[in-house]
Amino acid sequence: MAKGYWITFYRSISKPEAIAEYAKLALPAIAAGGGRALARGNPAGAFEEAKDARTVLIEFDSVEQALATYQGAEYQAARKLLEGAVERDVRIMEGV
Repeated sequence: MAKGYWITFYRSISKPEAIAEYAKLALPAIAAGGGRALARGNPAGAFEEAKDARTVLIEFDSVEQALATYQGAEYQAARKLLEGAVERDVRIMEGV
């Protein structure tokens, strides 16, 4: 079974303090869903059309786990804390 990857690109952050509050709920929800943070922060380099923006990469044992965690009530409660505070893209990908 292929691993699942949850990749988040923050396009803008207008209220950085909201990320700290979000993390208090999001990190336990992600860990409970089997997620493991592989990378988070600003990239070492951004090329072509990429912006130098906060990026987060989380690995799950499967795409199904990643989707269930994102859609779960615990994570959705955390996500709501970012409304109006950040603009971001969240993508869930299947590993090769």
